[in-house]
Amino acid sequence: MIAGASIRFPHLGIEIAHMSKSVSIFGFSIAYYGIIIGIGMMAGIVVALLEAKRTKQNTDQYIDLAIFGIISAIIGARLYYVIFEWDYYSQHLLEIFNTRRGGLAIYGGIIGAVICVIIFSKVRKLSAWQLCDTACLGLITGQIIGRWANFVNMEAFGGYTDNLLAMQLNVNEAYYTTPDLLERAVTVDGIQYIQVHPTFLYESLWNLGVLIVLLLYRNHKKFTGEVFLMYIAGYGLGRFWIEGLRTDQLLIPGIGFPVSQLLSAVLVIAAAGLIIYRRRKAKRERERA
Repeated sequence: MIAGASIRFPHLGIEIAHMSKSVSIFGFSIAYYGIIIGIGMMAGIVVALLEAKRTKQNTDQYIDLAIFGIISAIIGARLYYVIFEWDYYSQHLLEIFNTRRGGLAIYGGIIGAVICVIIFSKVRKLSAWQLCDTACLGLITGQIIGRWANFVNMEAFGGYTDNLLAMQLNVNEAYYTTPDLLERAVTVDGIQYIQVHPTFLYESLWNLGVLIVLLLYRNHKKFTGEVFLMYIAGYGLGRFWIEGLRTDQLLIPGIGFPVSQLLSAVLVIAAAGLIIYRRRKAKRERERA
């Protein structure tokens, strides 16, 4: 047993002695968070390019789309977070531009990326649905990897649990905590740990499952855009469940309901409805042909 470990998975017998959050290269401190996000982006681009090549599309178009899409996603992710934390940022306007302290919301990133795809498709005279079908495989690949950045930062976790995957975080190192978690803290070798749902792990594994389903189904899609809609429905379904476990939710002002949970429900219903509608439309068109 490691004395004063940063992270413990007591039921799995896994302990991490010290979770370093950055590495020094030539005197410059580089956060592992950024490195992991960068790896996720690169892996996502590679997957999208491979899919574009497989479906005989122009891969150069996707390189251009990746550049604009990443910029749009970062802006969208930041705006989404700032909007729902406006009580704080309205009093600290310069902090809006300080992303080094965190504050990027994945749904904002997805919204920003989708808007970019729509504009890109109009400018380049391409099918937005086909672009989305291809790009979403890369997007969810990036999400699978990117969630591990939260693990390194010891953040984006859930409330108390004692299930098989329960994760214990050193109170002195966790990114944040809550009164409820502190009340149920456990002490090991004189060190206090909060015991939580590893929601980053849940989401990473869920997204891996969604990616596998999309890869298996893509050759059987009934219409262009169906893979993307399945991604929206699949990711939204998992996010609705996982968001309900988290302790760092962004809440709708005046209502106090998690905005990402509500958005997930809306997207699942909308995506499922569009799939049903467009499948029926595609079937009618095939019958008339």
